[in-house]
Amino acid sequence: MELILKQDVENLGFKDDVVTVKNGYGRNFLIPQGQAIMATVSAKKVLAENLKQKAYKEKKIVDDANKIADALKALEIKITAKVGTGDKLFGSVSNLDLAEALAKEGHAIDKKFITTATVKRTGKYNAAIRLHRAVTVDLPFEVIAQAN
Repeated sequence: MELILKQDVENLGFKDDVVTVKNGYGRNFLIPQGQAIMATVSAKKVLAENLKQKAYKEKKIVDDANKIADALKALEIKITAKVGTGDKLFGSVSNLDLAEALAKEGHAIDKKFITTATVKRTGKYNAAIRLHRAVTVDLPFEVIAQAN
């Protein structure tokens, strides 16, 4: 079954992509949830026209995302956390903590666009931040022990 996505769907595609899925997934989940529409001939023509109009706007958005990516690469993010014996943390550091640290630096990025493993020890780690479907930046950060 061919569908046109109306919004980004995790592990499937981005908005306005034409994707092929199994009939049940499309009919029972994507279409009723309002995440996709059937890819009929007329719908594909409308999509092609919309994509032409969006191409110019898209270029500006990608340029802005690249500027933000350059600004993020220049940052040194250090997240403080309570530490037990050795270098093991009480709790963990996740994408939510990283989003809060970026907000303090003046970059409001939603936590769902930040991909990192759950960190349970102090040290240096990397996170992938998706600013746009074409722009992903690797952000190194460090987890350090909180001073008592």
